[in-house]
Amino acid sequence: MNTPSPLIAVLDVGKTNAKIAFVDPALGQEVWSARRANNVVQGPLLRELDVVGIEAWLLESLRGAPQRERVAAIVPVAHGAAAVLADHTGHVLIAPDYEDTHFDEVAAEYAALRDPFALTFSPNLPQGLNLGRQLYYLQSRHNELFRRVSHILMYPQYWAWRLSGVMATEVTALGTHTDLWRPHDDTYSGLARKQGWARFMPSMHRATARLGKLRPSVAAATGLPESCVVTCGIHDSNASYLRFLMDREREAFTVVSSGTWTIVMANRGDLRRLREDRDMLANVNVYGSPIATARYMGGREYEAIAQCPDEPSFDALIEVMSRRAMALPSFASAGPYNGRRGSIEGAEGLNATQRAALATLYSALMTAQLIESLGTAGEIFIDGPLARNPLFGSLLGACVPAGTVRIYPEGGGTRVAAHLAGLPSLAPGALRNVAPLRIDGLLEYQADWRHRLEERA
Repeated sequence: MNTPSPLIAVLDVGKTNAKIAFVDPALGQEVWSARRANNVVQGPLLRELDVVGIEAWLLESLRGAPQRERVAAIVPVAHGAAAVLADHTGHVLIAPDYEDTHFDEVAAEYAALRDPFALTFSPNLPQGLNLGRQLYYLQSRHNELFRRVSHILMYPQYWAWRLSGVMATEVTALGTHTDLWRPHDDTYSGLARKQGWARFMPSMHRATARLGKLRPSVAAATGLPESCVVTCGIHDSNASYLRFLMDREREAFTVVSSGTWTIVMANRGDLRRLREDRDMLANVNVYGSPIATARYMGGREYEAIAQCPDEPSFDALIEVMSRRAMALPSFASAGPYNGRRGSIEGAEGLNATQRAALATLYSALMTAQLIESLGTAGEIFIDGPLARNPLFGSLLGACVPAGTVRIYPEGGGTRVAAHLAGLPSLAPGALRNVAPLRIDGLLEYQADWRHRLEERA
């Protein structure tokens, strides 16, 4: 009788949703998953990430999961700009939510302490999108709490610790506009050292490192094997980027990673093109190298424009363009046009499908703008929800001056999970080319949209 192949559990904690999935690397596919919407809870001092609720949901989901006895490894993935602070006993003191406006209270004094952008490639962002500002706020405004801090855990590594009992730090999470890392020097920033935060960071490990086996209490609560290992974990956009980097590290290419954020990452991109005032930055890949990056809060902005879950259609897009309906940024608190108030014109009477088409068109125009700002070359890969949008890829292909737009098969995520877990996997399926949409008036619409942006500058 054949022994069933091992499964990998991928815990993906995004800003909007959390998902646990079992993937079978031998089949190259996902075999089970559960999902929940994330909540923000109001703590005594700040809005906080719902780490207690997510953990309770995770244990309950695993306890009822089919074939859980086959899980050989867990790979944590989580969003950036987040950390959890714990005391010397491992008691969680606070898990700040980066969208809390309290962090803006220290903006001016914090700005004077930051390392230069040329060293960290981390722009000065609003609210708590720079993790350093979160830490400074707590240290300067709530020092009684901060004096109890013994450990600062980046968010993916927080989940690795909750599952394994082993604390670690990892560079993709640390290098995500935190102000705490200098990628060219491969060291903590002057700010992190001067404020004493670096000494609270656990030892550095690669994303592929196996930290240890499951805590006995987690194994008992879930029914997962006690032999199941937990890997160090990775920043979520970097996990998307890794699926393309694995085979083309030395090539120029661009990844559009979508979700709550739409993040454009340019492999072999020129860091000298980065503009701090346009929310451009360098993420850090699993090998420690900086990645030229531009982004906007695409998922949030799409929802604000579409106001519905309907899919767009080609006919709906034609109607939107014929009416000259137009959405102009910004509809969220971050991105290249942060500070501008978003506006929607000519959208009166649009139905749900047409609103979705307007949101898709806006997303394609914004993404094309970011791709051009990075000066990228080579193929353009779309990952995440925008890869499943029936119009986005073809619209983007029509809006960028050069570069073939391609979509990775669903099995690509399984291959990345296997790589992170140190298990063999099937080779990825063929990439799917997306033909640029040929539609009269689209380039004129794009030129008008960009002209309107300049008028509002």
